[in-house]
Amino acid sequence: MVEPHSAHLTFRALEPIHGMIYFTPHGPDAYRELGITDPRMMYFASRSAAFGPIPDAVTIATFFNFDPAAVRAVIPAAWEIAAPADILRARLRAADRSLRQAWGADVTGPEVRAAADLARRAAERAAERPQGRPLFAAHAALPWPDEPHLVLWHAQTLLREYRGDGHVALLMTEGLDGIEALITHSATGEISPEVLRASRSWSEAEWAAGVRRLRDRGWMADDDLALSEHGTVRRAAIESRTDELAVHPYEAIGEAGCARLRTLAAPLAIRVLEGDLGFPHMLSARYRQAIRAQAR
Repeated sequence: MVEPHSAHLTFRALEPIHGMIYFTPHGPDAYRELGITDPRMMYFASRSAAFGPIPDAVTIATFFNFDPAAVRAVIPAAWEIAAPADILRARLRAADRSLRQAWGADVTGPEVRAAADLARRAAERAAERPQGRPLFAAHAALPWPDEPHLVLWHAQTLLREYRGDGHVALLMTEGLDGIEALITHSATGEISPEVLRASRSWSEAEWAAGVRRLRDRGWMADDDLALSEHGTVRRAAIESRTDELAVHPYEAIGEAGCARLRTLAAPLAIRVLEGDLGFPHMLSARYRQAIRAQAR
C-alpha cells in the first residue's frame, strides 16, 4: 500500500518536470511555427488537442475553472489553423527542447532513465482505471515517446491529469463551480487571488459575485477573503480526498519506489526550475517548497 501523503509528495516532487510546458518559451516558438500566435489559444489547444478537434464545450467541461468565454474565443477556431496531431507534436518538441536545455548532457543519464521507468510504471497503472477521468484518458491514449526524458515528461503529464480529474470530481461533489473553486483555493493563502483570477480570465465583478455566493453558503469569513471555519474544514477535506484518489497509480511502485522516484526526480526538478524556462517566481517558490517537503 502507498500512503496518500506519499503519493502527494511524489506528485509534487515531479510536477515541475511537466509544469514547465506552460511557461517555457519553447512552447510559443513551436506553436507559432504552426501559425498559432494567441497565447490563450496556445494553452487551450495544446492541452486539449489529445481529444482531437473537439468543440469548446468539452474544453470548458474538462478544464473546469476557466471563464468559458476565454475558451470559446479560441476553441474550436484553433483547429482551423492547425490539426490537433500537429499541435501535439509541437508540444512534445517544446518539452524536448526545454528538458535538454535544463539537463544538458544528463538528459540521457541514468537518473533520468531510472526516474522515467518508475514514473511510467505508475502512469501505466493509472491507465487501468480511466473511468471518470476524461482529460487523463485522452492523454493516456497518446503513444508513448521513445526517449527517456520524454517518457518521464509524458508519465508526469498523465499522473497530473489523473490527479486533476479526481480533484475536479470532488470540487463538483462539494457544489463548487469553477470560479468558486479558485476563490476557496486562494483563500487558503497558498496563491494570491489576483494570480488565479487573471490566469483563468475571470473579471473582478465575476470574482466578487463568487465571493458573495460562498459567504452566503458559509464558506467564507464575513469580513475578509479568508475561509470560514466551515470552509477551512471542507477545503481541507477536498485536498485530503484528492490525495486518496491519487494513490492507485503509485501502488505499482510501492512506498520504496515512490521514495526512490522522489530522490531521483527532486534534483532534476530543481534544474528545471533553474533552467530559464519562464517559471513565475511565486510558482517556482511553491515548487521548491514542495520538493523540500519530500525529504521530510
